[in-house]
Amino acid sequence: MFRDTKAFSGFSVDDADRAERFYTDVLGLRVSRDDAMGGLLTLHLAGDRPVLVYPKSDHRPATYTVLNFPVPDIDRAVDELVSRGVRFERYEGMPQDDKGVMRGNGPSIAWFTDPAGNVFSVLQES
Repeated sequence: MFRDTKAFSGFSVDDADRAERFYTDVLGLRVSRDDAMGGLLTLHLAGDRPVLVYPKSDHRPATYTVLNFPVPDIDRAVDELVSRGVRFERYEGMPQDDKGVMRGNGPSIAWFTDPAGNVFSVLQES
C-alpha cells in the first residue's frame, strides 16, 4: 500500500527561530518557513525528501537519533561542526574517542543535538 509513496518525516522543536538559525547557519541546510502554518520549517535535503520541523509549546526532545547525515569524512565533518560551536554528545558505555566518534561497531558515528535537544548524527559513508 505505501511502497511507492513519497513518505517524509518530522519532529518538533521548542523555538522555530532558534532552530532555523542553527539549521541554516551551523549545518548549512536549505530551510523554508511557513509562518501561516505557525512557523513550520521544511529542511530540504538531497534525494527530494523533505523533513518537517514544527514548533510545539510542550516539546520534549527525542531520546533517539531523529536525523542522520552520512558524510565522506567523519573526522573532517566533526572538526568543522566543532569549529561552528557544535558539542558532540558522550554516552556512557559507548566506546567513543576524544572527538566523540564511535568507531569499529558498524559505520563510525558521532552524535550531537540541535538547540531543542533533538539528537542528530554524522556517520561515515561506507
